[in-house]
Amino acid sequence: MAVQVSVLPFSRCLFDDPVQICVEGLQPQQAVTLRASLLDESGELFQAHARYRAGSSGELDLSRSPALGGTYSGVEPMGLLWSLQSKAPYKRLAKRNVLTPFCVDLEVYEGHGDMSQLLGKCTNERWFLGEGVKRILVREGRLKATLFLPPGPGPFPGLIDLYGSGGGLVEYRASLLASRGFVTLALAYMAFEDLPAMPEILELAYFEEAVNFLQKQPQVKDTGIGVLGLSKGADLALSMATFLPGIKAAVSVSGSGFNSFIPLQGNGFTIPPHPYDLGRIRINESGLVNFSDVLDDHRDPATWDCRIPMERSTAKFLFLSGEDDTNWKSDLYCRDAVHRLQQHGLEVEFCSYSGAGHLLEPPYLPLCQASIHKVFGMLMCWGGQWREHAKAQEDAWRRIQAFFWQHLVDSDIPKSKL
Repeated sequence: MAVQVSVLPFSRCLFDDPVQICVEGLQPQQAVTLRASLLDESGELFQAHARYRAGSSGELDLSRSPALGGTYSGVEPMGLLWSLQSKAPYKRLAKRNVLTPFCVDLEVYEGHGDMSQLLGKCTNERWFLGEGVKRILVREGRLKATLFLPPGPGPFPGLIDLYGSGGGLVEYRASLLASRGFVTLALAYMAFEDLPAMPEILELAYFEEAVNFLQKQPQVKDTGIGVLGLSKGADLALSMATFLPGIKAAVSVSGSGFNSFIPLQGNGFTIPPHPYDLGRIRINESGLVNFSDVLDDHRDPATWDCRIPMERSTAKFLFLSGEDDTNWKSDLYCRDAVHRLQQHGLEVEFCSYSGAGHLLEPPYLPLCQASIHKVFGMLMCWGGQWREHAKAQEDAWRRIQAFFWQHLVDSDIPKSKL
């Protein structure tokens, strides 16, 4: 019997779908090496590998068979995905064009050596856009955004998705959320088209435009809008939930309870950025930048005018942070925000992940411990340990969806397929 590599239940799936990787036709107890290879849109090669020994019937099932070493070890059904590493250092795997898949080549080689004798292979197509999901460019008023609509008339819960200070219009998380049943607006707010790379001020009215736009869509439920933010986008999400009555639920990922780096101007008020000193940047011998000591002590009352007055909000909050975030002290800042809300008797959910870094992404995107920050132009440390970060991403993704279903729909998570 020829060696066969298979991906179950289907070789074509959404990127956040777990799969079962199996090999058949090996010799009993045969030593083999499995390798995954992915070429991103810039031509960067990402690879992972692990050494295995076949079972008594010549089979391998990565959901049961332990890896004996490689880029991961132990029983890790999705290890070949989450341990992908670029050949060049400090590269982040991110999807630029959500209309095409990432194709992961899965190969099995003889022995635990140089991977010279190929025994079998297959390809796993991993998509960011589910079947029937519509992608619509939005350039209405001042908005720079992309709208993703699930198939069918709806109505569906509506979300606004904000990434961090790297700027741009990031679509892959929003497209996955739409594939899971949310009308999702990926919103740019800096470093995109005519939006400045580092704005002198951010206007709350711009984000209010996004809420109003989403509320006008006939496919969106009238039960309130959710907002999801990462890093700088996280404190913007909290500000939106505080000052914009249309926001019913907010998720902060690796964020803080204060306004960071750029003044936020509202109707008759401005929240200044939390004081910081770039002289406190630490740079190691590899040139990696650690930002974690840049901000002044958040416990100092002199900084409290930068706090977002979340206690005024009627929205529900979920905070997620990694304890190994080396970009900034998001776990400490999230705990402070949660404590402030709890002091006011408000409902809040919080999950802190041991070993997770700053960039908590949709599951199976590999950990990026350091990369170039597109706006600052620095080689930024993000932190994280490979296995722990991967498990955190799986759990966080489930929590985010369940939180929004609970507070925007009050129903269980629906099943979705490609």
